[in-house]
Amino acid sequence: MRIIIYTGKGGVGKTSVAAATAVKLAKQGKRTLVLSTDAAHSLADSLGTVIGPDPVPISENLWGQEVNSLRETERNWGAVQGWLTTLLDKAQLTDITTEEMLVFPGMEELFSLLQIKEHAMSGQFDVLVVDCAPTGETLRLLSYPNVLNWWLEKIFPTERKLIKLVRPVAKIVNKVELPSDHVLDSVEQLARGLEEMQRIVLDPEITSVRIVVNPEKMVLAEAKRSFTYLNLFGFNTDAVIVNRVLPDEAGEGFFAHWRELQRKYENEIVENFQPLPILKAPMMPKEVIGLPVLEELADIVFGTEDPSAMFYQGRTEQIREVDGELHLELMIPFVDKAALDLTQTGDELTVNAGDYKRKVILPRVLMGRQVTGAKYVEDRLMIRFSAREGADQR
Repeated sequence: MRIIIYTGKGGVGKTSVAAATAVKLAKQGKRTLVLSTDAAHSLADSLGTVIGPDPVPISENLWGQEVNSLRETERNWGAVQGWLTTLLDKAQLTDITTEEMLVFPGMEELFSLLQIKEHAMSGQFDVLVVDCAPTGETLRLLSYPNVLNWWLEKIFPTERKLIKLVRPVAKIVNKVELPSDHVLDSVEQLARGLEEMQRIVLDPEITSVRIVVNPEKMVLAEAKRSFTYLNLFGFNTDAVIVNRVLPDEAGEGFFAHWRELQRKYENEIVENFQPLPILKAPMMPKEVIGLPVLEELADIVFGTEDPSAMFYQGRTEQIREVDGELHLELMIPFVDKAALDLTQTGDELTVNAGDYKRKVILPRVLMGRQVTGAKYVEDRLMIRFSAREGADQR
């Protein structure tokens, strides 16, 4: 299966571009599902038809779906919610505030992303086109599995053993209802599902992210930050789509200044995102609603290209030998060197870049080695490692 994730700052038109991509793929004979995980759905409006929380056929080879985050929360978090509700009831905390505490911020959207895994494993579709939430929220959600996987591997097994030991005593002494095996199984199943979802979206042979931008200063700044964090977390970005480009005819009269500004930012986009392919979508002369207009838009953007092609594959991590030392290189563009921080705990690195943090498990060849230094050069964080502990020193 091929998965294409569209993201971008709110209002740039990523839903229209995602829908147009899906329409063209369906016309090419590929069984295509366009999926909205954005809490503020507008996919149905773009397609000009009614769709629901399950895949709905729209035309030949084309299905649409707007994920119902509440339903996905019940499916994935219902057992835990039930236990927490019992706990709060016994503490006589039953107002609306405590009900809201049963779901942590961002979890509803995260459960929506699990639909990517479900469809990838079903084999029902050839291509999945995902219309994601605005960039910052999407990046935050896609980084959650890193934290959950660490907890699942490092903490959960010990916690589960302790709960089994303490549960009978806690119920008698403190009348505390510790989570049952069913609740713990549900938590583990959720974490495993997120782990599998992350594996799928990080596989550069399956998934790529496409950033939708408008040729404007604020949107470009957001796109650059997005590209930084996508690289930090190891996602393959294979294209940038510049949407709502004014035609050359707008170079006179009222829109002359706007067209001049757009040309400036178009050039900056090309300079900043090389070697990524830059695709352009014009400001359409009519509302981009309905299959005919979406097909027209897709033909302009992709021409004769297959929209499901992997337009670019760049390595975000690689190991090099330099002057007898092993270096781990991480591609992290557009980041302020002063905002980078690196710590090592055993065979695990923690890389902080601005507001985001990534844990990197060292590959086997670097295990047992200590970081001896790092530098940031030409969009790459280059980390030097010592010889492996216990190795012969010559």
